[in-house]
Amino acid sequence: MDTCQAGQSGQVELGLLIKQGAEARVYLSSFVGRKCIVKERFSKKYRHPILDSKLTVKRLNAEARCMTKSRKLGVVTPVLYGVDPVLHTLTFEFIEGRAVKDILLEFGSNGIVEERLNDIAAQIGIAIAKLHDGGLVHGDLTTSNMIVKEGTNQLVLIDFGLSFTSTIPEDKAVDLYVLERALLSMHSSCGDVMEKILAAYRKASKQWSATMNKLAQVRQRGRKRTMVG
Repeated sequence: MDTCQAGQSGQVELGLLIKQGAEARVYLSSFVGRKCIVKERFSKKYRHPILDSKLTVKRLNAEARCMTKSRKLGVVTPVLYGVDPVLHTLTFEFIEGRAVKDILLEFGSNGIVEERLNDIAAQIGIAIAKLHDGGLVHGDLTTSNMIVKEGTNQLVLIDFGLSFTSTIPEDKAVDLYVLERALLSMHSSCGDVMEKILAAYRKASKQWSATMNKLAQVRQRGRKRTMVG
C-alpha cells in the first residue's frame, strides 16, 4: 500500500485515496508512524481562486472547531492531529472499527442481534443529545458517519464537514430527521431503530422537548413534499 509518511516538519502528505465526495477527498496515510486519515477539501474551478481559497479555509476551520467542540462535549470523535490551510487538509486519527451502516446491513441480511442493536441505538441517541445540548448540529447524521470502535464497541462520530453551531430547536430537529430518513431508506429491515435512538435522546437531553416538537413539524413538511412529488 502506497502511503506517504509525514515529513520532518510534521506535515502529512496525501496517501491512498479511499473516498471522494462532492466537497472533499479522503486519504489513508501515515502521521509520525501512526495510521491516519487526511481529508482534503479541493478547489472549485467555477469560483474565483481567491474567493475559493477563503471559503475553503473557512469551512476547513469550521470543521476543525466543531470536531474539537464535540470532544469537549463528551462525544467521541477522531483525534484531530492538524489543519493545513495551504493544502486545505485536516489530518486526524484513523479509527479501527466498522461503520454502523455495515453492522445494520448485516443485521438486515443475517438477523438482528438485539442486545447489540439496542446498545448502538442508545449510544447514538446519547451522542446526538450531547451535541445538541452543547449547541452543535452535526449536519450529516447517517450510519456511514458513525463507527463502532473495534475492541471497545464505543461509538465514534465522524465527518463534521457540514456541522455548525446552533441553539435553534428546528436545526436540531432537521439533524434528527436526516438520520431518520437515512434509517428508513437503508435499514428498514432492522425495525424501528429511530425510536430506540429517540428514547435515549430524550433521556440524555435537557432540551429534548422543544426539539421533539419541531421534529413533528419537520416530519409533516417532509410528508407533504413526498405527496407533492
